[in-house]
Amino acid sequence: MPTASRSTRSERRPGSPAMTATARTLSPGPAAAPPVAEVIDLHAAASSVPTPAAPSRPPLLARVDWRGVWETLVKTVAGPCLGFALLILAWQLVSNAIPEIPTPAVTGKAALALFSDPFYDNGPNDQGIGWNLLSSLRRVAIGFGLAALVGIPAGFVIGRFAAVSAVVSPLISLLRPVSPLAWLPLGLLLFKAANLAAIWAIFICSIWPMIINTAVGVTRVPQDYMNVARVLKLSEWKVMTRVLFPAVLPYMLTGVRLSISTAWLVIVAAEMLTGGVGIGFWLWDEWNNLKVEHIVIAIFVIGIVGLVLEVLLTQLVKRFTYAD
Repeated sequence: MPTASRSTRSERRPGSPAMTATARTLSPGPAAAPPVAEVIDLHAAASSVPTPAAPSRPPLLARVDWRGVWETLVKTVAGPCLGFALLILAWQLVSNAIPEIPTPAVTGKAALALFSDPFYDNGPNDQGIGWNLLSSLRRVAIGFGLAALVGIPAGFVIGRFAAVSAVVSPLISLLRPVSPLAWLPLGLLLFKAANLAAIWAIFICSIWPMIINTAVGVTRVPQDYMNVARVLKLSEWKVMTRVLFPAVLPYMLTGVRLSISTAWLVIVAAEMLTGGVGIGFWLWDEWNNLKVEHIVIAIFVIGIVGLVLEVLLTQLVKRFTYAD
């Protein structure tokens, strides 16, 4: 009897083979969770997989287009400086060969003294270069503004209507080659005043580029635009303002740029002949006083002002010029 009870206890002992068999029989099928050791191994394997490295960016110095930077530097700084240095060198050589022409050093000293007080006023015939320059710019602005008020609308009409173009184009071809200074005596006869005569000369020389360029721009407007305006039954005013004006604006601004350059060229010659206050008169008066260094200074001032006007209007033209 004791033997039977021991065997029963041995079968229920956890470590006995019978208990192990029972445990295997009661264990679940393939869906059973893996042992803890296997889970740990899987996590270790997952953590050991190398992650893809982020794409490395090249250094900042390697990304800089040094060739483009060098070309830009040469065009904007080195090129103009070299050209100006060559001009000074040629000027110095000419001054050494011709003593009457002042050297760059003498002209520089005279310019410092001149621009130290550019707005002095000692009477009608003795004013600083600043007042003379402002007087010339005022005449150019008045004459150029009047030319724009007349020339731009005239260009629209000439380009819009073939009958008007047939009548006016031969007259423009006849009068355009005439030198603006040839109109100056007629201005003196009509206005009996030198200031108005100079403005008249500016008006005449400025009007032709604006008329011609505006008319050409109108004729080059695509016919499809005009067909759409005709289908929509737009009035002539709306055709001018809504259809033609935006398309013609680049041509019109090109005419304005050419006109302002011509006007600034003409005003100097006109003021030499008419007298009064102005950069042209000041230049001629300095010649009468035999101040050659002041003449050279006036040449540089006229060139700088003309360059500034040209650059400003060129940038304006680029702003309103669009690719096809």
